[in-house]
Amino acid sequence: MRSSNPVFSRRGFSRDNGYAGFGSAPQAGGPAVGTQGNPYAGGNPYAGGNPYAQAPTNPYAQNPYAQQDLQHGAPQAPVSTGNKMTMDDVVMRTGITLGTVIAGATVAWVMNVGLGIAIGAALIAMVLGLVQAFKRKANPALILAYAAFEGVFLGAISNYVNTYIADGAAMQAVLGTMAVFVTMLVLYKTRIVRVTRRFTRFLMIAATAFLVLTAVNLLFAVFGGGDGLGFRSGGLGIVFGIVGILLGAFFLALDFKQVEDGIAYGAPREESWLAAFGLTMTLVWIYLEMLRLVAILNSSD
Repeated sequence: MRSSNPVFSRRGFSRDNGYAGFGSAPQAGGPAVGTQGNPYAGGNPYAGGNPYAQAPTNPYAQNPYAQQDLQHGAPQAPVSTGNKMTMDDVVMRTGITLGTVIAGATVAWVMNVGLGIAIGAALIAMVLGLVQAFKRKANPALILAYAAFEGVFLGAISNYVNTYIADGAAMQAVLGTMAVFVTMLVLYKTRIVRVTRRFTRFLMIAATAFLVLTAVNLLFAVFGGGDGLGFRSGGLGIVFGIVGILLGAFFLALDFKQVEDGIAYGAPREESWLAAFGLTMTLVWIYLEMLRLVAILNSSD
């Protein structure tokens, strides 16, 4: 997965030309790597006999874009971007993708779509997401189709929780997701959170363990009845929900790093669709965990 965010803007995250990353020197540790398949790890994939080839650990060393800004003392991308990915591209594609999710969710909410249809939409979205995740190039139609079906699922499940479990839960989950996004963005921009190889490795291990426990709990719930192993209810459910939100927040930092690396390496413009796709998946994860946590907290009152 790769990603970026609709909240990004040139004023907040760039130098004078608007395409120099997040408005600060790149974080140490080189490009993020891991099972998310960062295309920028291990050297510039867009090299091929050009000045970007054989990049050292620091992806900005020997990069012709990494000219020191006499005013700011930090690498700055050139004004002419041609067909290269820019922050504007990432913002626009992410806005379109998230807008499609919101549109699908609105339709499902207004039409009071049932849980059966919601589960079907979730399965279709999962298949489309996996297909895009394993494709080497972005397919905008596939990404938007994923966003539409994901939106139907989110709208239906949010409506159900909001109606039968906790009135106002959906809005609380939305505000919570926004708070997580802004917090992680600040932590990343101020370098309190640094995306290094070790950070990525531990994050992938933790996320894998989390997903395995979730799957095991679901299997016990399906075949054994009740709430399975209890990871989604009571005190244990609260702890598990907080862990899920934290993992999603850390994936946001990884998303920010991948976008930063892509712009610095001069990735092609279509990569911005993959950035939008990845961030959408991360935000959906955080929202679902937040919605589940709100439901558990309200049901325990």
